[in-house]
Amino acid sequence: MNFSITDSVVYIGVDDKTLDLFESQYIVPDGMAYNSYLIKDEKLAVMDSVDSRKTYEWLDNLDKALEGKTPDYIVVQHVEPDHSGSLKEVCEKYPEMKVVGNAKTFTMLGQFFDFDFEGRKVVVKEGDELALGKHTLKFYTAPMVHWPEVMMTYDASDKILFAADAFGKFGTLDAEDDEGWACEARRYYFNIVGKYGAQVQAILKKLSACDIQIICPLHGPVLDENIGYYVDKYNTWSKYEPEDKGITIAFASIHGNTAAAAKKFKEILESKGAEKVSLFDLSRDDMAEAIEDAFRYDRLVLMAASYDAGVFPPMLAFVNKLVAKGYKNRTIAIVENGSWAPSAARTIKPIIEQLKDITLAEPVVTIRSSLKDADIPNLEKLADELVK
Repeated sequence: MNFSITDSVVYIGVDDKTLDLFESQYIVPDGMAYNSYLIKDEKLAVMDSVDSRKTYEWLDNLDKALEGKTPDYIVVQHVEPDHSGSLKEVCEKYPEMKVVGNAKTFTMLGQFFDFDFEGRKVVVKEGDELALGKHTLKFYTAPMVHWPEVMMTYDASDKILFAADAFGKFGTLDAEDDEGWACEARRYYFNIVGKYGAQVQAILKKLSACDIQIICPLHGPVLDENIGYYVDKYNTWSKYEPEDKGITIAFASIHGNTAAAAKKFKEILESKGAEKVSLFDLSRDDMAEAIEDAFRYDRLVLMAASYDAGVFPPMLAFVNKLVAKGYKNRTIAIVENGSWAPSAARTIKPIIEQLKDITLAEPVVTIRSSLKDADIPNLEKLADELVK
């Protein structure tokens, strides 16, 4: 796929419509875009390569955009294989082309490739510039957004930020996106970049002096309108602030009794005026979407069956993921189920105590086997606490 972004910048990325799991863990029903760009000036610069799954399609796109010319540089902003996977092949095809990266870039490339980059390295650091003619590329290091070698590149001529993995989303470029950019961008952010909010804040601060009119990410669409909207979303997300008022119920049910209780609790919350209630079956629904909504909204309900003197494993995986992603600034409620020795709550509590700025809503509700009329007052009391 080739199209012009400006008079001198061409999109040369590829869509991967057969990928089932991105990073072998995230469901991508609409596939994935691996983005790459060509800057055409006195010198020609390729911005990143693509996953090895699409090497030859990408090389064809590059060849068409070059129109018989040879690239002078390839800028490696991110070494992760979905972006550097075709680097060896393009270097072999264009032996005079220089490879631009920082010191960490070349250390990591040496780990991924049995290929000699000596003699063609251009090593850059924070604030360094690369002149192409009209275009001058300025490099900003963005360590741990979301790998240590990541850098972003600003082109003041066209006011473009080449943003590495930032501002990316799941899905191919031609995927129908009825819910807009934010839905799959949010799922992408919190599950992939979410742990590194402080680092995102740092790069946003560095880039605040740049007049950015276009964002070219390594996944998802080129963003060329209302840039403030996307920056504001990243600012909110990276501060771990709730984006909307609402309640996420995540439940883990063995035989369906906890599921029934979760659905009833959703009804109770809605009857009491909760702004939004989303419900996730952690055994069946996409856990990445449950993580997305847990971060989107300001309150979270964990409802789980007891299991092996602990908690049912899907819930254990979910709360551990919350810890790994730095979940904070929220209210959490717990509803446990147990037939003879309820243990879910006492297993969950020490885990969520690792989280910062979390309020535990009271009461913690215990259900014995199946929801009964006698349990409803406790659920009502918990709902009042969450909705007040």
